[in-house]
Amino acid sequence: MAAARELLDAEGLDALSMRRIAERVGIRAPSLYKHFPDKAAVEAGLQVQGMTQLAEELEAAEAEIGDEPPLLVLARAYRRHALASPHLYRITHTRPLVRTALPDGLEDRAATPLVHAVHGDVDIARSFWAFAHGMVVLELDGRFPSGADLDGAWRTGCDAFAQAIRDKPRGDTA
Repeated sequence: MAAARELLDAEGLDALSMRRIAERVGIRAPSLYKHFPDKAAVEAGLQVQGMTQLAEELEAAEAEIGDEPPLLVLARAYRRHALASPHLYRITHTRPLVRTALPDGLEDRAATPLVHAVHGDVDIARSFWAFAHGMVVLELDGRFPSGADLDGAWRTGCDAFAQAIRDKPRGDTA
């Protein structure tokens, strides 16, 4: 897995092949199949790494929330995560997630800081994640104009979601 991650980080998903991974560890490709049944299993292992890393980074950000708006703090951590390891981000968040390969509770663990920040409103959490994911993918793809104030766009989005949280009715008062 370490060799696969190194290859992914250095050259991207297109470079990830069983032959290239085997070369990196100094074995022949057929020998690699003793460890992984196929490339999909390697990709699933990388998704576990990506999801674990995201969970750790969001948990650390949640622990650091002070006077700043929680969504803004988490958005910064999410953006840093994606920009620091764009190929790992893409394999984890833009391809079908192999949930059967994830350790029990990992997906929920990664979502928990955001769910806390939106006071348990799963619909707002999912909507916010879609906003953050879209912003990150557009940034990674170079789709924003040169000089665009992306920090401002993130703040505006976070403010809009914070307002939605404040405006949402909190159940029956009767």
